[in-house]
Parts: sequence; C-alpha cells; structure tokens
Amino acid sequence: MPNIKSAIKRVRKNQDANALNTKQKSAMRSTVKKAEQSLAADSENKQETVKAAIKQLEKAADKGLIHKNKAARQKSRLMKKVQG
Repeated sequence: MPNIKSAIKRVRKNQDANALNTKQKSAMRSTVKKAEQSLAADSENKQETVKAAIKQLEKAADKGLIHKNKAARQKSRLMKKVQG
C-alpha cells in the first residue's frame, strides 16, 4: 500500500473502476449468453434478447471494455444465427 496521499487515492479509484468494469462486462456476457440460448431454443422473444445483447455489446465497446472489432464480430455472429 502506498504512503503518498495521491497514490492511495489512485489505488482506491482503480479498485472502484475495476469493480464497475467487471460488473458491466459480466452483464454483457450474460446478455449475450441469454440471446444465444434463446436462439438455440427458438424462443418467441429471440428478437428482443438479440436486440438487448447488441445494445450491451455496443455499450461495452464504446466504454472500451472490449475492442470494437470484437463487438462487431459478436454482433455479426448473433445476426447470422437469427437469419439462418
């Protein structure tokens, strides 16, 4: 643990940011997984779940949690499953 006041604050801020990023990334993964499960089960609300997953992916990419190309790739794969 650092002794300097600003370094202590920086450590605390980094921990808070890490917790928030982890929470958002986990929520994104859960939403994508639910969308894939609804597509596999040919559920009635598959369009809504895919739409929610795409929204989460775009939000994560905008915040820098995941790379924009990874978000685009995952969205593309979801849309392929919806159409095919």
